[in-house]
Amino acid sequence: VQLQASGGGLVQGGGSLRLSCAASEGSFSDVTMGWFRQAPGKEREFVGAIRWGGGTTKYNDFAKGRFTISKEYAKNTVHLWMNSLKPEDTAVYYCAAGRRLISSTMSNANRYDNWGQGTQVTVSS
Repeated sequence: VQLQASGGGLVQGGGSLRLSCAASEGSFSDVTMGWFRQAPGKEREFVGAIRWGGGTTKYNDFAKGRFTISKEYAKNTVHLWMNSLKPEDTAVYYCAAGRRLISSTMSNANRYDNWGQGTQVTVSS
């Protein structure tokens, strides 16, 4: 699975952004699409993930209530909707794909085999 992330940019605190991750054609029934982020000087952290088949989602605590992941089947695309953005959300955001992940492993970056290029999100105060 090849992934292409897009949608990053500069936004004021409190604003919103939508990131997108387009996947190459293929079979996605057992694929989980995840979003991770990495801020300068910090480790990469899990943002959220969605199962392509069934739609089960999982979010990190900081994302709950502010971020939403959705699927767009027709375009093999997953979106990360980010609302009420804070300066601490500033990071490079990555999408990733992994196969046959169970719920407990959806937040584990090591379980994802394919990664898109990062897209920068900068939130000003």
